[in-house]
Amino acid sequence: MNAIRARVRAALLAAGRGVVLSIASLAGSITLFVWTVLSLAFIPLGIGLVTTPYVLELVRKHANRRRLLAVTWSDIRIPVPYRPFPKDLRTGFTGQVERTTLILKDPATWRDIRWLLVDMTAGYVVSILAGALLLYPVEGFVLAAGLWRVFTDDRYWYAFVPVDSQATGLAAAALGVVLFATGVLVSERLLRLHFVIARSVLAPTHEQELARRIDRLTETRHEAVDTAASELRRIERDLHDGAQARLVAMGMNLGTVEALIEKDPAQAKKLLAMARESSAEALTELRDLVRGIHPPVLAERGLGDAVRALALRLPFASQVRVELSGRADAAIESAAYFAVSETLTNTAKHSGADRVWVDIHHADAMLRVSVTDNGRGGAAVGSGSGLSGIERRLGTFDGIMAVSSPAGGPTMVTMEIPCELS
Repeated sequence: MNAIRARVRAALLAAGRGVVLSIASLAGSITLFVWTVLSLAFIPLGIGLVTTPYVLELVRKHANRRRLLAVTWSDIRIPVPYRPFPKDLRTGFTGQVERTTLILKDPATWRDIRWLLVDMTAGYVVSILAGALLLYPVEGFVLAAGLWRVFTDDRYWYAFVPVDSQATGLAAAALGVVLFATGVLVSERLLRLHFVIARSVLAPTHEQELARRIDRLTETRHEAVDTAASELRRIERDLHDGAQARLVAMGMNLGTVEALIEKDPAQAKKLLAMARESSAEALTELRDLVRGIHPPVLAERGLGDAVRALALRLPFASQVRVELSGRADAAIESAAYFAVSETLTNTAKHSGADRVWVDIHHADAMLRVSVTDNGRGGAAVGSGSGLSGIERRLGTFDGIMAVSSPAGGPTMVTMEIPCELS
């Protein structure tokens, strides 16, 4: 009985969502398609050069909203393959012309426009059917309850049943039961079919996806080379200004000790103590430097324990949950570790949080890491931010990052890296 109730509740929820999608398909997709056609038609007149970027930006937001509903309601992922605009885009009318040209050259733009056509037709039919199969039976039950008396002089058709008496009203109710039972069985599937149709149009083809990944990997490869060069310069600088300077000073102190050990033993002892302190400080700096390159705990005990060790050093409460059945490649573990480390550092510096949660698990050939805090929010991926560096680090391994940080919090940073565990 509980299973039946749960199934009915799930079907009713799918029906409600189907009605919402049908309204969005009619009101949203039809309106945006008309605006898009008009804006493109006015390009030769110059008006469309100004309006097209704004209209197509609304189309993208509409499509992205459908992508979000797809993964939220039916666990169907539709990739977002839009090409980014260059950072040196000009302003004014010239910039609008450039934006229009770039957005029209993007294949994803034309897939969005085709999707508007599909969404207002096939998408609408499937979504409204998911809702109608559970809502339309209500009319049959109402007719059987006595509403049929209103139609004694003028026959009323409920589907294919003519209703003009109690017997035909009961027949309408029986048909309603059949439709309701059918809706319970298929409403969730119809809702999922709606998103499958959207994915078939919005998602890039295999060749387009390969080309996009090649472009992305080429870009991230250059960034990885630059990052590696910058990291080498940092290591050299840290060695030169830190451990190397201390070792040089210690050598000078030891040379002085040799000269004073017979003339002034007391001063020689002081210099030896200073040399010992310098050696201890140099050793500490070298350990910190090695830990910054590749933490020993990461190599010895894996990503989970390394992140737990990071969390223990935070100035506020933390909770780390790890569900890994094996270990990823060392390079991927290192990338994930430093991404989490940078995220936690940003949280400690800027969020004002007093608690953070870290979740690490592996599913569907994907390493997923989420870092959530209860701070003030407002985090964003932008030029010069620490989150941008994390995104570039993950991009080297074809990984992605998403940030949800509304004003007032909470902030959730989600990272995914494709990999297999050994």
